[in-house]
Amino acid sequence: MPAMKALFLSNRFFLVMGALVVLFALGFAFPLVFTLAKAAFVLWLVLLALDAWLLFGSNFQFVGERKLPMAFSLGDPNPVYIHIENRSGIPLRCTLVDELPVQFQIRDFEQRALIAPGEAQWIRYELTPLTRGEYSFGRVNAFVASPLGLLERRVFLARPADIPVFPSILQMKKYELRAFDRMAQFNGLKRLRRIGHSYEFEQIKNYVQGDDYRAINWKASGRRAQIMVNQYEDERAQQVYCIIDKSRVMRLPFAGLSLTDYAINTSLVISNIALQKHDRAGLITFSDVIGATIKSDSKANQLNKIFQALYREKERPLEANYELLFQATRKLINGRSLLLLFTNFESSYALDRALPILRRINKMHLLVVIFFENTEIQELARRPAQSIEDIYKQTTAQQFLAEKSRMVGKLRQFGIQAVLTKPEDLSIQTINKYLEMKAKGLI
Repeated sequence: MPAMKALFLSNRFFLVMGALVVLFALGFAFPLVFTLAKAAFVLWLVLLALDAWLLFGSNFQFVGERKLPMAFSLGDPNPVYIHIENRSGIPLRCTLVDELPVQFQIRDFEQRALIAPGEAQWIRYELTPLTRGEYSFGRVNAFVASPLGLLERRVFLARPADIPVFPSILQMKKYELRAFDRMAQFNGLKRLRRIGHSYEFEQIKNYVQGDDYRAINWKASGRRAQIMVNQYEDERAQQVYCIIDKSRVMRLPFAGLSLTDYAINTSLVISNIALQKHDRAGLITFSDVIGATIKSDSKANQLNKIFQALYREKERPLEANYELLFQATRKLINGRSLLLLFTNFESSYALDRALPILRRINKMHLLVVIFFENTEIQELARRPAQSIEDIYKQTTAQQFLAEKSRMVGKLRQFGIQAVLTKPEDLSIQTINKYLEMKAKGLI
């Protein structure tokens, strides 16, 4: 790179220039000040030449690189690392400007560091992507200054790089650990014990109050001189389908993520847990047309198939066609299955239109309709009223929330399982419902 293109003037350069201009201006009135100004100007030129030699001489060595993960996780803080090393013989001040992907809309990003001679540092920052797809990073620009600080030299530390943003792998791993941790208790996640026997023996454990006395293992109890019981795993190889409505009602954003993306993240989480539970996981997406369809299976590559399909899904600006969904479930799904339908009903009228189809689906399968609370309206309903207008808004918000609760009751009235949840609690509520269905032996 030509030296002139890498040369930048620092703020200190302009401050010194301003001070010299003031001195020369005062020199017209005071000859002694004019002599001092000329001496300061000569000194400034010498320091400027010295600074340029320190930054562009043969002894200057400043290197670095950017470390990106293989992929970003949607909706999660993802770490990015920049490694910098000063191989020069003087301490250097560095301002790092990473050219971030346009999706983040961050235009003032910078990191500062002071690096001693021979020192290496790791600079860490986090990015939270809110949409799936391909993200393009530009170069990492390091603006390096010597202790004099009059000039800066730009050094390119990393080339442009692309990185995909996938459905949340971090959430999938986190909730997998929570669902299968038998000892630790996690907020919001319920461990439901199935009453009675199922088909897969798991382990012998100490008796605790509430265990079925029919499961007592008398031989083990005699050897241990305390009551021991057999513990069983739920029946395996049951079909679990995640069905995602990707119509216009799922485009609403909460905390930056659309309802579709919340459903996609949760579908990956619950599919992974179902496969770990030895069930067979499948996927259907729909709107005005049928999207991805993956028949339930428990093969080793099933989670990756679901993962890749979820990565490609996009919302559509049209209404959902539930008749098409009914036809798709008849063709694709053989045998009674657990269907987790992620959708959103903003009014009783919208539910009433879909209810006849939902009842027909529920006759053949165990249908769980999972839809969303509007957290912004909840906040409005709780906000103290300061005026007549505020009272009107609060009354309207409370009516809207009451209508959501009535929709849950209507679904349950027709024998359809329903979950009404905040978007941020979707994964926990869905896992709890799945574990509940398993514990009650409904699937």
